[in-house]
Amino acid sequence: MSVRFDVAAHPGAQAYKLLAGLVVPRPIALVTTIDAQGRPNAAPFSFFNIMGAEPPLAVLAPSDRDDGTPKDTAANLIANRECVIHLCDEPLAAKMVECARALPAGESEIARAGFVTRASERVRPPILTECPVALECRVLDIRYYGENRLVVLEILLVHLREGVADPATWKVNYDNYLPIGRLNSPDGYVRTADRFTHPFPRGG
Repeated sequence: MSVRFDVAAHPGAQAYKLLAGLVVPRPIALVTTIDAQGRPNAAPFSFFNIMGAEPPLAVLAPSDRDDGTPKDTAANLIANRECVIHLCDEPLAAKMVECARALPAGESEIARAGFVTRASERVRPPILTECPVALECRVLDIRYYGENRLVVLEILLVHLREGVADPATWKVNYDNYLPIGRLNSPDGYVRTADRFTHPFPRGG
Protein backbone atom coordinates (compact mmCIF):
# COMPACT_ATOMS: atom_id res chain seq x y z
CA MET A 1 0.00 0.00 0.00
CA SER A 2 1.36 3.42 -0.93
CA VAL A 3 0.39 6.98 -0.07
CA ARG A 4 0.12 9.61 -2.82
CA PHE A 5 1.42 13.17 -2.58
CA ASP A 6 0.37 15.36 -5.53
CA VAL A 7 3.37 17.68 -5.62
CA ALA A 8 2.35 19.07 -9.03
CA ALA A 9 -0.85 20.38 -7.46
CA HIS A 10 0.98 21.71 -4.39
CA PRO A 11 4.24 23.28 -5.59
CA GLY A 12 6.31 25.58 -3.45
CA ALA A 13 6.65 25.13 0.31
CA GLN A 14 4.65 21.90 0.53
CA ALA A 15 6.55 20.18 -2.27
CA TYR A 16 9.86 21.48 -0.93
CA LYS A 17 9.24 20.11 2.56
CA LEU A 18 8.55 16.63 1.21
CA LEU A 19 11.09 16.41 -1.62
CA ALA A 20 13.96 17.99 0.31
CA GLY A 21 13.35 15.45 3.06
CA LEU A 22 13.17 12.48 0.69
CA VAL A 23 16.01 13.06 -1.78
CA VAL A 24 18.84 12.74 0.71
CA PRO A 25 21.64 12.99 1.49
CA ARG A 26 22.35 15.89 -0.84
CA PRO A 27 25.78 17.46 -1.31
CA ILE A 28 26.08 21.02 -0.03
CA ALA A 29 27.73 23.71 -2.13
CA LEU A 30 29.16 26.60 -0.14
CA VAL A 31 29.36 29.16 -2.95
CA THR A 32 31.45 32.31 -3.06
CA THR A 33 30.60 35.06 -5.53
CA ILE A 34 31.35 38.78 -5.85
CA ASP A 35 29.01 41.72 -6.35
CA ALA A 36 29.37 44.73 -8.64
CA GLN A 37 31.62 46.44 -6.08
CA GLY A 38 33.88 43.39 -5.85
CA ARG A 39 32.62 42.46 -2.38
CA PRO A 40 32.62 38.69 -1.72
CA ASN A 41 29.55 36.74 -0.63
CA ALA A 42 29.21 33.16 0.63
CA ALA A 43 26.07 31.04 0.90
CA PRO A 44 25.29 27.30 1.14
CA PHE A 45 22.99 25.43 -1.27
CA SER A 46 21.86 21.81 -1.27
CA PHE A 47 19.95 22.06 -4.54
CA PHE A 48 23.26 21.29 -6.24
CA ASN A 49 25.22 18.50 -7.89
CA ILE A 50 27.75 17.65 -10.59
CA MET A 51 26.12 16.74 -13.90
CA GLY A 52 28.87 15.78 -16.34
CA ALA A 53 32.57 15.44 -17.05
CA GLU A 54 33.05 16.43 -20.73
CA PRO A 55 33.14 19.31 -19.97
CA PRO A 56 33.02 19.07 -16.16
CA LEU A 57 29.62 20.49 -15.15
CA ALA A 58 27.82 21.45 -11.97
CA VAL A 59 24.24 22.67 -11.56
CA LEU A 60 23.10 25.02 -8.83
CA ALA A 61 19.62 26.38 -8.04
CA PRO A 62 19.92 29.67 -6.13
CA SER A 63 16.54 31.05 -5.11
CA ASP A 64 14.89 34.44 -4.70
CA ARG A 65 13.83 36.39 -1.63
CA ASP A 66 10.18 36.35 -0.57
CA ASP A 67 9.62 39.60 -2.48
CA GLY A 68 10.82 37.98 -5.72
CA THR A 69 14.19 39.72 -5.95
CA PRO A 70 17.25 37.51 -6.47
CA LYS A 71 19.27 36.66 -3.38
CA ASP A 72 22.92 37.74 -3.42
CA THR A 73 24.34 34.56 -4.97
CA ALA A 74 21.79 34.55 -7.79
CA ALA A 75 22.27 38.27 -8.47
CA ASN A 76 26.05 37.92 -8.49
CA LEU A 77 25.99 34.91 -10.81
CA ILE A 78 23.71 36.75 -13.23
CA ALA A 79 25.93 39.84 -13.17
CA ASN A 80 29.43 38.35 -12.98
CA ARG A 81 28.99 34.72 -14.13
CA GLU A 82 31.69 33.27 -11.87
CA CYS A 83 31.84 31.45 -8.54
CA VAL A 84 33.78 29.03 -6.39
CA ILE A 85 31.92 25.98 -5.07
CA HIS A 86 33.28 24.60 -1.79
CA LEU A 87 32.50 21.32 -0.10
CA CYS A 88 32.72 21.24 3.68
CA ASP A 89 33.58 18.58 6.23
CA GLU A 90 32.14 18.31 9.73
CA PRO A 91 34.58 20.67 11.51
CA LEU A 92 33.36 23.42 9.17
CA ALA A 93 29.62 22.74 9.62
CA ALA A 94 28.95 25.63 12.01
CA LYS A 95 30.82 28.11 9.80
CA MET A 96 29.01 26.87 6.71
CA VAL A 97 25.58 27.19 8.35
CA GLU A 98 26.48 30.67 9.59
CA CYS A 99 26.86 31.71 5.95
CA ALA A 100 23.12 31.03 5.47
CA ARG A 101 22.24 33.90 7.81
CA ALA A 102 20.42 36.79 6.12
CA LEU A 103 22.64 39.86 6.51
CA PRO A 104 22.25 43.47 5.38
CA ALA A 105 23.63 44.28 1.94
CA GLY A 106 27.40 44.66 2.02
CA GLU A 107 27.90 42.81 5.31
CA SER A 108 30.20 39.83 4.81
CA GLU A 109 29.06 36.31 5.70
CA ILE A 110 32.66 35.24 5.18
CA ALA A 111 34.00 37.53 7.91
CA ARG A 112 31.10 36.82 10.25
CA ALA A 113 31.64 33.05 9.94
CA GLY A 114 35.40 33.44 10.43
CA PHE A 115 36.55 31.98 7.12
CA VAL A 116 39.96 32.90 5.68
CA THR A 117 40.16 33.59 1.95
CA ARG A 118 42.77 33.52 -0.79
CA ALA A 119 42.67 34.49 -4.44
CA SER A 120 41.40 32.06 -7.04
CA GLU A 121 43.42 31.44 -10.19
CA ARG A 122 40.84 31.64 -12.99
CA VAL A 123 37.84 33.43 -11.47
CA ARG A 124 37.38 36.54 -9.32
CA PRO A 125 35.47 35.15 -6.30
CA PRO A 126 37.76 34.00 -3.48
CA ILE A 127 38.57 30.53 -2.19
CA LEU A 128 37.74 29.70 1.44
CA THR A 129 41.04 28.22 2.53
CA GLU A 130 39.69 25.94 5.28
CA CYS A 131 37.46 23.93 2.92
CA PRO A 132 38.76 20.55 1.69
CA VAL A 133 37.39 21.13 -1.82
CA ALA A 134 37.10 24.28 -3.94
CA LEU A 135 35.84 24.25 -7.53
CA GLU A 136 36.48 27.34 -9.63
CA CYS A 137 33.52 27.73 -12.00
CA ARG A 138 32.08 29.94 -14.71
CA VAL A 139 28.44 30.19 -15.76
CA LEU A 140 27.53 28.45 -19.02
CA ASP A 141 23.78 28.97 -18.90
CA ILE A 142 20.94 30.12 -16.67
CA ARG A 143 17.48 28.66 -17.23
CA TYR A 144 14.15 29.38 -15.55
CA TYR A 145 11.41 26.82 -14.95
CA GLY A 146 8.54 28.46 -13.09
CA GLU A 147 10.07 29.88 -9.92
CA ASN A 148 13.18 27.70 -10.26
CA ARG A 149 16.47 29.14 -11.49
CA LEU A 150 18.99 26.55 -12.74
CA VAL A 151 22.55 27.74 -13.18
CA VAL A 152 24.77 25.47 -15.29
CA LEU A 153 28.44 25.88 -14.41
CA GLU A 154 31.63 24.69 -16.04
CA ILE A 155 34.20 23.54 -13.48
CA LEU A 156 37.53 25.03 -14.53
CA LEU A 157 39.92 24.12 -11.74
CA VAL A 158 39.79 21.95 -8.61
CA HIS A 159 41.69 22.75 -5.41
CA LEU A 160 41.97 20.00 -2.78
CA ARG A 161 43.32 19.84 0.73
CA GLU A 162 46.48 17.72 0.72
CA GLY A 163 45.63 14.04 1.11
CA VAL A 164 42.09 14.24 -0.30
CA ALA A 165 43.10 12.79 -3.69
CA ASP A 166 46.21 11.21 -5.17
CA PRO A 167 47.86 13.62 -7.67
CA ALA A 168 49.04 10.68 -9.79
CA THR A 169 45.83 8.59 -9.95
CA TRP A 170 43.25 11.31 -9.15
CA LYS A 171 41.58 8.78 -6.82
CA VAL A 172 39.87 10.23 -3.74
CA ASN A 173 41.01 8.98 -0.34
CA TYR A 174 37.93 8.78 1.88
CA ASP A 175 40.04 8.38 4.98
CA ASN A 176 40.94 12.04 4.47
CA TYR A 177 37.65 13.33 3.05
CA LEU A 178 34.46 13.28 5.14
CA PRO A 179 32.04 15.81 3.62
CA ILE A 180 28.73 16.51 5.30
CA GLY A 181 25.40 16.15 3.50
CA ARG A 182 21.95 17.68 3.74
CA LEU A 183 18.86 16.00 5.15
CA ASN A 184 15.53 17.70 5.89
CA SER A 185 15.09 21.46 6.22
CA PRO A 186 15.89 23.50 8.22
CA ASP A 187 18.49 21.75 10.39
CA GLY A 188 19.04 18.18 9.20
CA TYR A 189 22.55 17.07 8.23
CA VAL A 190 24.39 13.76 7.86
CA ARG A 191 27.94 12.51 8.26
CA THR A 192 29.60 10.38 5.59
CA ALA A 193 31.83 8.31 7.85
CA ASP A 194 29.59 5.20 7.80
CA ARG A 195 30.16 3.58 4.40
CA PHE A 196 29.94 0.27 2.60
CA THR A 197 30.93 -1.16 -0.76
CA HIS A 198 29.15 -3.62 -3.02
CA PRO A 199 30.55 -5.35 -6.14
CA PHE A 200 29.60 -3.69 -9.42
CA PRO A 201 27.89 -6.11 -11.87
CA ARG A 202 30.14 -7.27 -14.69
CA GLY A 203 29.29 -9.04 -17.93
CA GLY A 204 25.93 -10.54 -18.88
